[in-house]
This record gives sequence, structure tokens and C-alpha cells, in this order.
Amino acid sequence: MTAAGGGPLAGVKVVEFSIMIAGPYGGRLLADAGAEVVKVEPPEGDPMRTRTPIRDGASTYYGAMNAGKKSVSLDLKDPVDRARALELIADADVVLENYRPGVMERLGLGHEACAEVNPRLVYCSISGYGQTGPKATYPAYAPVLHALSGYDLTNMGYQRDADRPAATGTFVADIMAGQVAYGAVLTGLAGRERSGKGDYLDVALLDIMLSTLVYETQAAQAGGAGPGKTVYRPCRAGDEFVIIAAITDRNFVSLIGAMEQPELLADPRFATMSARESNWEEWQELIAAWALDQDAQELEELLLSKGVPCSRFRTIDQALADDQVRHRGTLRTARDRAGTFEFVGAPFQSRTFPADVEPRSVSELGADAEDVFGVDGPRSEARS
Repeated sequence: MTAAGGGPLAGVKVVEFSIMIAGPYGGRLLADAGAEVVKVEPPEGDPMRTRTPIRDGASTYYGAMNAGKKSVSLDLKDPVDRARALELIADADVVLENYRPGVMERLGLGHEACAEVNPRLVYCSISGYGQTGPKATYPAYAPVLHALSGYDLTNMGYQRDADRPAATGTFVADIMAGQVAYGAVLTGLAGRERSGKGDYLDVALLDIMLSTLVYETQAAQAGGAGPGKTVYRPCRAGDEFVIIAAITDRNFVSLIGAMEQPELLADPRFATMSARESNWEEWQELIAAWALDQDAQELEELLLSKGVPCSRFRTIDQALADDQVRHRGTLRTARDRAGTFEFVGAPFQSRTFPADVEPRSVSELGADAEDVFGVDGPRSEARS
């Protein structure tokens, strides 16, 4: 996808006040779709600029979430810089911010203040708990919301013999918040086309994590999980692990053929989908026992040839090298001061606008002041 000169959001101007992951990722998705995204950073820069992996002083972690944006540096506590920010907002279509509720208001850049200078503005706030309510001002990062939402204990309950929630290093809530913010902004822009009015969008990580637990939130209100909850168990196959998800009756028949255990077709415990769900653990034990002495790659190839959904468990390196990932062009190229690197692009593709031809640029802190503000730039750039 191309950020400059093309894409369905070409001509849309976004002013982004965000650091870390959720807001920057949402902003990058908007840039992916062609929006002009101006990232307003504090004088010290987004802390992610110093996070590993780093090559020659440039963080590809930061770059992957900010490629294709312009960067300006403003001290929003300074009246002159705040006025510069409002100048940007007055000419923008979208504001995206992910500070703790109340911060933007104290800086004079909350929704109401911005809507006064730009009534057609679509303003999107991302926070842990939402903008109002008893927990609104609590500090929150993704691991905290994973725990508070029930997500972690739910997954612990699906692990056999687990005695504590799993440690986490993947920030599901943050990445999903960026994706939800992207969709929310598009909703706001579509609504503005109909009404002529701007909108205020309130994205909460808590809501997002609860939304991932569709079955569990219903079961909790009905007295807990009942028979029929399917939990897919990794099966050891030689020195590796595989996951086998034979859900439908057709999958079941194909799997039994691969297992060469035709007697299971007539076993009343497994003969129908509902019967298998009622005897799920026994069914999973049979699959695990069969897979144990298999070569994982051969098992994967056998089952896929028969239409049974399965996969070996892979490392990130292996996943990035997968021929399907390469075929789809999932990895995009960016360039920072250290050279080029690859990052995972938007998790969808479009037939109406092409992939990048040239690497996407990652701006140095404040590098686009002249382009954004004119020759003089804001005072914070002059001071730096």
C-alpha cells in the first residue's frame, strides 16, 4: 500500500498525538491507506525510538509502527507550540491520540477545544478503560488489560495443569486497539460524508479484549462453560508440535482415513459433531496418541492433502519465510537512517490501490517541520 499520492485516503490529513504502540499502529494503518499522517512528538521523541531492535541508532520496532508518517516535535506545554498544534488541527480531517484521559484537555487540545476550531474534525481517543467511568484515569498497558478483562485467566483455564496465568510478551490489546481505531476513524469519516459533522470516537482496550471472548462472555452469563466447548490441544509429533482442527464431519472423516482407524466412524462417542463435542477430551486424547510417533512435517503434509486443517508450530523466522507470506506481499519495506528493513504491512489487501513501489520512509524526530509548518518551523525545532 502506498502512503504518498495514492490510496483511498489520499487527501485525508491526520494529526497524531500518540506514543508507544496502539496509537502509532493505528496511525500507520491510516498512512498505509494513503492518508497524510503528521506525528506530533514531544521534544524527547516517542520512547519507542529507543527500543530494540536497533541498528545504527534507529529502532525498527519504532519504524514498523511509524513508517510513512511525517514527524514534528512540539512541547505542548508551551503556548506557542500549542498554537502550532491547533493550526495543524484546524486544517486536519482526523486527530488520533492515545494519552491518558484528561491529558489532552489539560493541554488545551481535547475534543471540544479542537472541534471549536474544526467542527468537521473526526477525533479518536484510545485509552485503557475509555474516557469516562470509575477506572478511566487508571494507568493501563496491554498486559494489565489482558489480566483485568479475563483474557489471561480464560487462556489459563484452557491449559492442562496450569497453576498460574502465562507470562506475556505480545501486546494483543495494543495492536487490536490500533486496528479498531483505524476502523473507527473510517466510520467517522463515512458518517461525516452523510451528516457534514465531525465525530468523537472513544476506543477502549478493555472493550476490545472483552470483544475477543465471544463464547466466554456468553457462557459466564449462563453459569459457566458447558459441554461442547472445544479446546484445541497441541499434539507432540516427534520432536515438534502440531495443531489439528478437524471440526466438521467432513474433516472428521478425512482425519479418520489418515489415522487408518475406520472403527471410529461408528463409535457413538465420535460419530457426529455434537457427540465429539460432548466427548471432546477423549477425542483429543486419541488424536494425540496417534500423532505422537509421527514425523511432524510428514503428518502436516498428509493431513493437508486430505483437507484436514492443521499446522506445525513455527517460529517467527519460519513464519516470515513462509511461501504464502511472500506470495501475498505481507512484508513491506521501510527505510530509516540505518538502511532498509521489512515490516508487516496492513493485515488486508485491496485491488484498488497498489503496494508500495519504493520503501516507506521513517522520519527522524522533527524532520518534517519545514514541510509541515513552513520555512521557520515551530519553536521547539528551533530550540533542538
